[in-house]
Amino acid sequence: MTQAQAKDGGDAIMEAFRNLGVDYIISSPGSEWAPVWEALARQKVNETGGPTYINCWHETLAVDLALGYTRVTGKLQAVLLHAGVGLLQGGVGIHSAYLGEVPMLVCSGEAISYGENPELDPQGQWYRNLSVVGGPNRFVEPFVKWSGQATSPYTLYEQLVRAGEMAQRVPKGPTYLDIPIETMIHGWTPPAKIRPVPQAPRTQPETDAIDRLADRLARSSKPLIITEGSGQEVAGFASLVQLAELMAIPVIESASIYANFPKSHPLYLGGNGEAFFNQADLVLLLGSRSPWYPPHAGPAHATIVAMGENPLKGQMAYQNLLADQYVEGDLTLTLQLLTEALEANGAAGGSNAAKIAERREYWTAEHNRLEEGRLAAVAAARARQPIDPVWLCAALSEAMPDDAVFVEEVTSHRGQVMRHVQWDNPQSYFHPNGGLGQGLGLALGVKLAMPDRPVVALMGDGGFLYNPVTQSFGVAGEANLPFLTVVFNNGNYEAMRRNHQHYYPDGDAARSDIWHGVHIPGPDYAKLVEPFGGYGVRVEDPAALVPALQTALAAVNEGRIALVDVVLSI
Repeated sequence: MTQAQAKDGGDAIMEAFRNLGVDYIISSPGSEWAPVWEALARQKVNETGGPTYINCWHETLAVDLALGYTRVTGKLQAVLLHAGVGLLQGGVGIHSAYLGEVPMLVCSGEAISYGENPELDPQGQWYRNLSVVGGPNRFVEPFVKWSGQATSPYTLYEQLVRAGEMAQRVPKGPTYLDIPIETMIHGWTPPAKIRPVPQAPRTQPETDAIDRLADRLARSSKPLIITEGSGQEVAGFASLVQLAELMAIPVIESASIYANFPKSHPLYLGGNGEAFFNQADLVLLLGSRSPWYPPHAGPAHATIVAMGENPLKGQMAYQNLLADQYVEGDLTLTLQLLTEALEANGAAGGSNAAKIAERREYWTAEHNRLEEGRLAAVAAARARQPIDPVWLCAALSEAMPDDAVFVEEVTSHRGQVMRHVQWDNPQSYFHPNGGLGQGLGLALGVKLAMPDRPVVALMGDGGFLYNPVTQSFGVAGEANLPFLTVVFNNGNYEAMRRNHQHYYPDGDAARSDIWHGVHIPGPDYAKLVEPFGGYGVRVEDPAALVPALQTALAAVNEGRIALVDVVLSI
């Protein structure tokens, strides 16, 4: 009989991940993680339950894949990065998780004996290249909720559990633990009793705050909802629909990062709400970090109520919500409690019934007017050559099924996407927080969480080139996560040109058409999927756009990645 192998820090890490409910260990592998790889092998040999390993080819990709999965499921995942430099590579994704309040447990390693311990050779890279003066924590401290070092093998398990628990408490966000190889390779004795890790509670607003808001809504003549993140959960999406319908409140999505409300709904007013601000006497901000810009330019005559579990964002250098009341608590639960309070006090009936019916008729007419304008813009764009981005967005709506999920990183054309790409279902749209270069990883994470739904990554050609492209396509094949990429290809960093012209509208660059940092001599994007067995096509004819998208979707449904490179007019 084979003698049982002694447990070490790798087993402590795996046990912590199991008890935190981690589904996946997502990693761009580094040389310090041998104890974890050994523990993973032992898990498989012994047929023990536990997290599945996903091999990523780039650190930013690993973080964004975990981020996408958690944004769909709400469940904390573990990311293992290589040394200090790997932590730097993953920094853009960690920063995104921090801005978006997405719980995540990030770990990286180091060696602290540098080869001077006669009983352990960590190998020379730690001495020569990979050490960080003051510790790798310094790299991420400004944009994680908490960071620390595993100080000994005797505290490793509890430190990991504690970091995971903290990540899931309000305000949620990424936590970081530096784990030296000396700690991981050391023997580990499990605690006499390993307790189940309790789930993070849902925070609930005070009853008085709900009652006061329900009273305000009952007395309001023209309430308005502005939302950014109420649709993160399926139940949150449904709860907003229920509240809006009960009281006939129109909904505006401002700087939205989720699909929050059905676009075909007669109370939906799109993403550009400034024209309606000064009609409102009461504005509900649902999970909104920055509902208007400039920050002082909100509704002039309305009472403003900010709702969510953490409306005041400490991760933002400046924020001005103009709030008169805060109703703080889990947003899905808060919407449900508010609707229940309104139903209990009969706010939608009695003397209010006629007022609500009139309001519903008014906003339905406004929605229809906006929809007529949208359809007219599509009709005018349909046959233009080169392809108009409005027609590309409309063609996506025509070609993709109702359950399609759009992950968007287009920058210059985001306004067209929000207006002309249609969706009515929850969890149908995701937008990255923070810097460019995260869309493909986010799409992979969303696909991992929703394998039965088609995932479409909408990428500007500039943003696409910020991404780890070959790594993303490789991981899609290795992890069986086929998805469709659509490149909005205008050959420019158009945002750069617009920014330049904003400051120098009549400058020498504008007069001479000499631009720096604008033009992109990009590759043949459609061919980038070929090494991975994917389907790629370049489209320049507007009439060919819908068939090309349908063919690409068919390839994805067969289990292949696909890319449609669409050459745009602007």
